[in-house]
Amino acid sequence: MISDNDAVVTVLMTTPTMDAAETVVRSLLDERLVACGNMVPGVESLYRWKGAVHRDEEVVVILKTLRRLVPRVLDRAQALHPYEVPELLVQEVVDGTPAYLRWVEEECG
Repeated sequence: MISDNDAVVTVLMTTPTMDAAETVVRSLLDERLVACGNMVPGVESLYRWKGAVHRDEEVVVILKTLRRLVPRVLDRAQALHPYEVPELLVQEVVDGTPAYLRWVEEECG
């Protein structure tokens, strides 16, 4: 049985460019805070910011990590991120294949 602290979670993040996404993901990987980061370019975002509606192309990043590492992942990602207020949303993983969940646990420090 996996403890709550060792449960796999995903962190959803957006960045303005692939370079920004890779900078954050590579640093988190090097620091063993995440096992993987999927970078999906070409997403169109429509959002309200400081009283105006904006439309921008962004990169969606899906990070795989462990619940116990979330505070460090959020702090580090925010420090590396170019946005003033980056999107960093933690999502519970309800289930997955045992081999994949074990791999995430083994790859995270």
